[in-house]
Amino acid sequence: MNKNRRKLVIVAMSSGVDSSVAAALLKKQGYEVIGIFMHFWKEPLRNSLVENKCCSLEAQEDARRVCQILEIPLYTANVEKEFKKEVVDYFLREYAHGRTPNPCVVCNENIKFNVLFKKMLEMKADFIASGHYALKREIKSGERTIYKLFQGKDSEKDQSYFLYNFNQKQLARILFPIGDYKKSEIRKIAKKGKLPVFNKDDSQGLCFTPEKYPEGFLRRNLKLKKGKIVNTQGKSIGTHEGLPLYTIGQRRGINIGGDGPYYVAGKDLQKNILVVTNNEKDPALYRSGLEVEKVNWIAGKPQNGVKILLKTRYRNPLVSGIIKLNNNQRYKIIFKEPQRAISPGQSAVFYRRSGELLGGGVIK
Repeated sequence: MNKNRRKLVIVAMSSGVDSSVAAALLKKQGYEVIGIFMHFWKEPLRNSLVENKCCSLEAQEDARRVCQILEIPLYTANVEKEFKKEVVDYFLREYAHGRTPNPCVVCNENIKFNVLFKKMLEMKADFIASGHYALKREIKSGERTIYKLFQGKDSEKDQSYFLYNFNQKQLARILFPIGDYKKSEIRKIAKKGKLPVFNKDDSQGLCFTPEKYPEGFLRRNLKLKKGKIVNTQGKSIGTHEGLPLYTIGQRRGINIGGDGPYYVAGKDLQKNILVVTNNEKDPALYRSGLEVEKVNWIAGKPQNGVKILLKTRYRNPLVSGIIKLNNNQRYKIIFKEPQRAISPGQSAVFYRRSGELLGGGVIK
């Protein structure tokens, strides 16, 4: 291998400002950069008033224009079949079984970074990179290097929550160029570099269907069965439209008049009953702990009984807890204070107070 050649990086180009600036920063740092634009599955809709722009020709054209300005090549990867199987089918299956899945976590692990690593090997590249707001640090321990992940500098945009499934071998080859910047700084860099996406809106909601919320997609793709709504005292007070449409803690979309608003406190799948409460402080909405499965630790398991911080949803604040290892090898988290709206299927992600991402798993 030529020791004088520039390091080659494969960058995921989504056509957004974050990935565009990630590529620009890497080129400025002296890397040879290649962009990859991925075509995911998107719901085929007819007569829709809302256009699903994920992976559209418009998005691909934006990525192409950015790469032309940066003078880097852009390749495309069609992963529609893989995305449909690993992300969309999983998403529907989880909702059908009463859970609330996190498709972004699954997509990162099974699709996005999987594609990038394959392209890295095919092209004999040195690294892959993405526009995620996260930080990687290398810690020397004797002759060994340990790779750790930390929250991004921009606490509002931090995306480390979605990245807990990496191992050491993978982290050694990943770069997160924008993790040390705030979003406002990223937009300024894009504008200064005359990148046409500098003021492009951030993507929201599901990428594979046009609506911001999943209800419409679930109604179109699942067989829903109406059933009783009861309050936490067991009194029947209404009719629900199908249990997959509701998640623990949800307020929106519960069509009960009178002394609302109501919040989802539980679901009885066997009896097809939705349990609600009109008291937002109702103990039925709170849990003292949770169990997690499919746990991954980024840089080694913490000690049993160690205090950690964790998020139980992406937008939830960090809360204090203690990790306990059960006999069945599942991890249990005991909260310092009871937490509201814990939803099976979501990810519980663990941190140190320093912002280091320890790992995470799926709430059972």
